[in-house]
Amino acid sequence: MSVGAARFLAMQERNDRFHVQVSVGDHAVEVRATGEVDIATVGVLRSALWAAPSRPLLRLDLSGVRLLSAAGVRALLAAHRRIRARGGVLVLVDPAPTVARVLRVTGLHRVIPVWPAAPAGALPARPLSLVPPAEVPVAASLAGPLGALVPIAQPTAAPVLACA
Repeated sequence: MSVGAARFLAMQERNDRFHVQVSVGDHAVEVRATGEVDIATVGVLRSALWAAPSRPLLRLDLSGVRLLSAAGVRALLAAHRRIRARGGVLVLVDPAPTVARVLRVTGLHRVIPVWPAAPAGALPARPLSLVPPAEVPVAASLAGPLGALVPIAQPTAAPVLACA
């Protein structure tokens, strides 16, 4: 194997309702999730994200995820913090429409980058916009105690609340 060639290690974890496939390369970890992420299956996702080796980039493909519960949102946020603390970045790739809505409603799309589908190892030129331009807030602050609702100022609309 040449110095520049990618090295891949594949791992799988399967549940009746949820499946995770992990591929590890020299510079990125590719995680493909399929099924429903809820309180019963979130442990499988969390285990895969925690077991992933340290790389500059962890791409989580959500195109096959049909449901993302609050437990899944918490797992994504915890993984984002853990990966960022190790000097890497977590990128959510190609979320299904229902998952994209959860990311938008919770404000997680402002914390973790969300990208459209791209070939493995490549990132598109710009992030996927989950919020129509007219709805993008001028200043967003998610600071505050966990679970507290923090107002987000918008230019012409009434304040919108987001979970912190």
